[in-house]
Amino acid sequence: MKSCKAVLLFIVLLCTVAVPPQVRAQGRPIKFVVPYAAGGAVDVYARAVAVPFGRHLNQPVVIENMGGAGGNIAVARVAKSSPDGETLLFHNMAMATNPSLYRKLDYDPLNDFDYVGVAAHSVMAMVMRRDMPVSDLKQFIPYARANGDKITIGDGGIGGPTNLCALLFMSAIGTKFTVISYKGGAPALNDVMGSQIDLLCDGTATTARYIAAGKLKTLGVSSKARLTSMPNVPTIAEGGLPGFELAPWSGIYAPKGTPRAVLQRLEGALQAAVTDRDLAVHFDNLGLVLASRELASSAGLAAHLKAEIEKWGVLIKKTGVQLD
Repeated sequence: MKSCKAVLLFIVLLCTVAVPPQVRAQGRPIKFVVPYAAGGAVDVYARAVAVPFGRHLNQPVVIENMGGAGGNIAVARVAKSSPDGETLLFHNMAMATNPSLYRKLDYDPLNDFDYVGVAAHSVMAMVMRRDMPVSDLKQFIPYARANGDKITIGDGGIGGPTNLCALLFMSAIGTKFTVISYKGGAPALNDVMGSQIDLLCDGTATTARYIAAGKLKTLGVSSKARLTSMPNVPTIAEGGLPGFELAPWSGIYAPKGTPRAVLQRLEGALQAAVTDRDLAVHFDNLGLVLASRELASSAGLAAHLKAEIEKWGVLIKKTGVQLD
């Protein structure tokens, strides 16, 4: 009997040694919670970053989409999740704008989270249905002023980049459109392509291919200079609204109380992702920019978030927009 137990023990030990170290080290899946519908800009960024992020950790990374309430439902859920590094929030700049937009939030961006880092910056494109009776921004501006709230503009969630871009655009032109809010950029993009709405300001990651295919007209991009991936598309500034610029960003957050060693490990994975050559090329083709190593850190995101809350708070108060 003792010999049988010894043999079994030997087999177990042999199998353990025979399993490759990288397989033995592989942990449970990490979840990126994206607070918008699948197919939108933030979802695209999260899925792309997840590949080198998970490869560095030797752990699978899965995406969970949870739209609604300008992303606040998902944010509050992650804030209350176990601080074990397995549930992370992949969110855009709404983390910086929602504290000013909403009278009450079920979370505090500055106190309810630990930070992994900024992942990427994006460029927005103002697109319109292809049967709009104008072709460029110079033609659109007088058309917009003449038609006002007859024009519909979509957004993928209050406080997110699509919404901020819409607010900035209306403010720059000096008129108000009818704003249609969606649970993410993807359904809004579908509706502008289907001519159910007139306009949408969304990331080039999701709009570039439709612009190139002629399925959407474009009024310009939100960057300072034209994109190398879209050289024929003017900036909104050069098209007729000088000074217009918007560079949305996305970051990764962990629930407050996540152990420092876990945060350092996650930060290392993000550092590996933002220096990944294949991801950099992929993002460049989409008109995106990976964050610097300085921003792709816990300290980098903490400082950036605080500065962005202050910056956008001033602008949002000027617009008078506030939600319950």
